[in-house]
Amino acid sequence: MRLTKYTHSCVRFDDGEARVVIDPGSFSPDGELTAALDGVHAVLITHEHPDHLDVDALEAAAAADDQLHVWAPAAVTARLDASASLRGRTSSVEPGESFEAGGWAVSAFGGQHALIHSSIPMVTNLGYLVGEAVYHPGDSFVVPEVPVERLLVPLHAPWSKVGEVLDHVIAVRPRHVHQVHDGLLNERGTRLVSGHLDRVTTRYGGAYAPLAPGESVEL
Repeated sequence: MRLTKYTHSCVRFDDGEARVVIDPGSFSPDGELTAALDGVHAVLITHEHPDHLDVDALEAAAAADDQLHVWAPAAVTARLDASASLRGRTSSVEPGESFEAGGWAVSAFGGQHALIHSSIPMVTNLGYLVGEAVYHPGDSFVVPEVPVERLLVPLHAPWSKVGEVLDHVIAVRPRHVHQVHDGLLNERGTRLVSGHLDRVTTRYGGAYAPLAPGESVEL
Protein backbone atom coordinates (compact mmCIF):
# COMPACT_ATOMS: atom_id res chain seq x y z
CA MET A 1 0.00 0.00 0.00
CA ARG A 2 1.19 3.51 -0.79
CA LEU A 3 0.18 6.43 1.40
CA THR A 4 0.49 9.88 -0.18
CA LYS A 5 0.11 13.08 1.83
CA TYR A 6 -1.27 16.19 0.19
CA THR A 7 -1.60 19.70 1.58
CA HIS A 8 -2.99 19.95 5.12
CA SER A 9 -5.15 16.90 5.97
CA CYS A 10 -5.72 15.24 2.61
CA VAL A 11 -4.22 11.75 2.18
CA ARG A 12 -4.56 9.01 -0.43
CA PHE A 13 -4.24 5.24 -0.06
CA ASP A 14 -3.38 3.27 -3.20
CA ASP A 15 -2.26 -0.32 -3.74
CA GLY A 16 -2.62 -0.21 -7.52
CA GLU A 17 -6.20 -1.47 -7.48
CA ALA A 18 -7.89 -0.27 -4.27
CA ARG A 19 -7.84 3.49 -3.72
CA VAL A 20 -9.37 5.84 -1.17
CA VAL A 21 -8.89 9.54 -0.31
CA ILE A 22 -9.55 11.18 3.06
CA ASP A 23 -10.41 14.88 3.47
CA PRO A 24 -9.80 16.59 0.12
CA GLY A 25 -10.01 20.14 1.48
CA SER A 26 -9.84 23.72 0.28
CA PHE A 27 -6.29 24.40 1.51
CA SER A 28 -4.87 22.44 -1.43
CA PRO A 29 -3.47 24.49 -4.32
CA ASP A 30 -5.06 24.42 -7.78
CA GLY A 31 -4.78 21.04 -9.44
CA GLU A 32 -3.66 19.13 -6.36
CA LEU A 33 -7.06 17.69 -5.49
CA THR A 34 -7.60 16.72 -9.13
CA ALA A 35 -4.44 14.62 -8.90
CA ALA A 36 -5.35 13.25 -5.47
CA LEU A 37 -8.82 12.16 -6.62
CA ASP A 38 -7.75 10.79 -10.02
CA GLY A 39 -8.89 7.18 -10.36
CA VAL A 40 -10.37 7.14 -6.86
CA HIS A 41 -13.86 5.71 -6.38
CA ALA A 42 -14.03 6.18 -2.59
CA VAL A 43 -13.73 9.35 -0.50
CA LEU A 44 -13.95 9.63 3.28
CA ILE A 45 -14.77 12.96 4.93
CA THR A 46 -14.10 13.41 8.65
CA HIS A 47 -16.22 16.55 9.07
CA GLU A 48 -17.77 19.54 7.33
CA HIS A 49 -15.12 22.26 7.72
CA PRO A 50 -13.82 23.51 4.36
CA ASP A 51 -10.17 22.70 5.06
CA HIS A 52 -11.33 19.06 5.03
CA LEU A 53 -14.10 19.26 2.44
CA ASP A 54 -13.87 21.03 -0.92
CA VAL A 55 -17.33 20.47 -2.39
CA ASP A 56 -16.38 21.90 -5.80
CA ALA A 57 -13.50 19.43 -6.10
CA LEU A 58 -15.78 16.53 -5.17
CA GLU A 59 -18.42 17.63 -7.68
CA ALA A 60 -15.80 17.80 -10.43
CA ALA A 61 -14.45 14.37 -9.51
CA ALA A 62 -17.98 12.91 -9.43
CA ALA A 63 -18.77 14.42 -12.84
CA ALA A 64 -15.64 12.75 -14.25
CA ASP A 65 -16.24 9.36 -12.56
CA ASP A 66 -19.71 7.89 -12.18
CA GLN A 67 -18.37 5.31 -9.68
CA LEU A 68 -17.16 7.83 -7.10
CA HIS A 69 -18.86 7.47 -3.70
CA VAL A 70 -18.47 9.48 -0.49
CA TRP A 71 -18.69 8.27 3.13
CA ALA A 72 -19.12 10.98 5.78
CA PRO A 73 -21.09 12.13 8.85
CA ALA A 74 -24.79 12.74 8.21
CA ALA A 75 -24.40 16.54 8.23
CA VAL A 76 -21.93 16.25 5.36
CA THR A 77 -23.93 13.76 3.29
CA ALA A 78 -27.04 15.94 3.63
CA ARG A 79 -25.09 18.83 2.15
CA LEU A 80 -23.59 16.74 -0.64
CA ASP A 81 -26.94 15.19 -1.56
CA ALA A 82 -28.10 18.70 -2.47
CA SER A 83 -25.62 18.59 -5.36
CA ALA A 84 -26.91 17.11 -8.61
CA SER A 85 -23.59 15.38 -9.31
CA LEU A 86 -23.34 13.82 -5.83
CA ARG A 87 -26.98 13.05 -5.04
CA GLY A 88 -27.42 9.34 -4.26
CA ARG A 89 -23.68 8.77 -4.14
CA THR A 90 -23.11 9.22 -0.41
CA SER A 91 -23.32 7.05 2.70
CA SER A 92 -23.76 8.41 6.22
CA VAL A 93 -21.43 6.97 8.84
CA GLU A 94 -21.82 6.74 12.61
CA PRO A 95 -19.10 6.18 15.23
CA GLY A 96 -18.47 2.47 15.76
CA GLU A 97 -19.43 1.47 12.21
CA SER A 98 -17.21 -0.65 9.97
CA PHE A 99 -17.59 -0.79 6.21
CA GLU A 100 -15.70 -1.24 2.95
CA ALA A 101 -14.75 1.77 0.85
CA GLY A 102 -12.87 1.50 -2.41
CA GLY A 103 -11.58 -1.93 -1.53
CA TRP A 104 -10.37 -0.95 1.93
CA ALA A 105 -11.76 -2.04 5.29
CA VAL A 106 -12.66 1.11 7.27
CA SER A 107 -13.76 1.62 10.88
CA ALA A 108 -15.11 4.90 12.26
CA PHE A 109 -14.34 6.32 15.71
CA GLY A 110 -15.10 9.44 17.73
CA GLY A 111 -18.18 11.47 16.89
CA GLN A 112 -17.30 15.02 17.95
CA HIS A 113 -14.94 17.73 16.75
CA ALA A 114 -12.46 18.97 19.33
CA LEU A 115 -13.61 22.07 21.19
CA ILE A 116 -12.32 25.32 19.68
CA HIS A 117 -14.25 27.70 21.94
CA SER A 118 -17.60 27.69 23.75
CA SER A 119 -18.86 30.36 21.32
CA ILE A 120 -18.17 28.18 18.27
CA PRO A 121 -20.76 25.49 17.45
CA MET A 122 -19.58 21.90 17.77
CA VAL A 123 -19.80 19.65 14.69
CA THR A 124 -19.62 15.92 14.16
CA ASN A 125 -16.16 14.51 13.46
CA LEU A 126 -15.16 10.95 12.64
CA GLY A 127 -11.75 9.35 12.80
CA TYR A 128 -11.13 6.60 10.24
CA LEU A 129 -8.97 3.50 10.61
CA VAL A 130 -8.09 2.29 7.11
CA GLY A 131 -6.91 -1.23 6.35
CA GLU A 132 -6.87 -2.00 10.07
CA ALA A 133 -3.57 -0.12 10.21
CA VAL A 134 -3.64 3.63 9.51
CA TYR A 135 -5.67 6.05 11.64
CA HIS A 136 -6.73 9.55 10.54
CA PRO A 137 -8.47 11.25 13.49
CA GLY A 138 -9.76 14.29 11.61
CA ASP A 139 -10.09 17.22 14.02
CA SER A 140 -9.94 15.33 17.28
CA PHE A 141 -7.66 13.48 19.64
CA VAL A 142 -10.00 10.51 20.07
CA VAL A 143 -8.02 7.34 20.77
CA PRO A 144 -9.44 4.26 19.00
CA GLU A 145 -10.07 1.14 21.07
CA VAL A 146 -7.89 -0.96 18.76
CA PRO A 147 -4.14 -1.08 18.00
CA VAL A 148 -2.90 1.45 15.45
CA GLU A 149 0.16 0.68 13.34
CA ARG A 150 0.44 4.14 11.78
CA LEU A 151 -1.01 7.42 13.05
CA LEU A 152 -1.66 10.57 11.03
CA VAL A 153 -1.43 13.09 13.85
CA PRO A 154 -2.94 16.61 13.59
CA LEU A 155 0.21 18.70 13.99
CA HIS A 156 -1.38 22.10 14.62
CA ALA A 157 -4.89 23.51 14.94
CA PRO A 158 -6.92 26.31 16.57
CA TRP A 159 -8.25 23.62 18.91
CA SER A 160 -4.95 22.17 20.14
CA LYS A 161 -1.60 22.85 21.76
CA VAL A 162 1.69 21.01 21.36
CA GLY A 163 1.32 19.12 24.62
CA GLU A 164 -2.00 17.66 23.47
CA VAL A 165 -0.44 16.58 20.17
CA LEU A 166 2.28 14.73 22.06
CA ASP A 167 -0.19 13.22 24.53
CA HIS A 168 -2.28 11.89 21.64
CA VAL A 169 0.72 10.10 20.13
CA ILE A 170 1.68 8.68 23.54
CA ALA A 171 -1.90 7.46 24.12
CA VAL A 172 -2.22 5.81 20.70
CA ARG A 173 1.41 4.57 20.75
CA PRO A 174 1.69 3.70 17.06
CA ARG A 175 4.86 2.30 15.52
CA HIS A 176 4.88 4.98 12.82
CA VAL A 177 3.71 8.61 12.91
CA HIS A 178 3.22 11.11 10.08
CA GLN A 179 1.78 14.59 10.36
CA VAL A 180 -1.43 16.04 8.93
CA HIS A 181 -3.33 19.26 9.65
CA ASP A 182 -0.19 21.36 9.18
CA GLY A 183 -1.47 23.89 6.64
CA LEU A 184 -1.41 26.85 9.03
CA LEU A 185 2.19 26.36 10.21
CA ASN A 186 5.27 27.95 8.69
CA GLU A 187 8.55 26.03 8.35
CA ARG A 188 9.83 27.11 11.77
CA GLY A 189 6.69 25.98 13.53
CA THR A 190 6.72 22.66 11.69
CA ARG A 191 10.33 22.01 12.67
CA LEU A 192 9.63 22.87 16.30
CA VAL A 193 6.65 20.53 16.72
CA SER A 194 8.31 17.82 14.61
CA GLY A 195 11.32 17.89 16.90
CA HIS A 196 9.12 17.20 19.91
CA LEU A 197 7.30 14.40 18.07
CA ASP A 198 10.56 12.78 17.05
CA ARG A 199 11.75 12.82 20.66
CA VAL A 200 8.51 11.40 22.06
CA THR A 201 8.07 8.63 19.49
CA THR A 202 11.71 7.56 19.78
CA ARG A 203 11.38 7.34 23.56
CA TYR A 204 8.68 4.62 23.37
CA GLY A 205 10.25 2.83 20.37
CA GLY A 206 8.22 4.38 17.54
CA ALA A 207 9.32 6.49 14.60
CA TYR A 208 8.19 9.91 13.35
CA ALA A 209 8.62 10.72 9.66
CA PRO A 210 7.19 14.05 8.41
CA LEU A 211 5.87 14.04 4.84
CA ALA A 212 5.89 16.96 2.43
CA PRO A 213 2.82 17.60 0.22
CA GLY A 214 2.90 15.05 -2.60
CA GLU A 215 5.34 12.76 -0.79
CA SER A 216 4.52 9.06 -0.49
CA VAL A 217 5.53 6.24 1.82
CA GLU A 218 5.16 2.51 1.23
CA LEU A 219 3.33 0.76 4.05
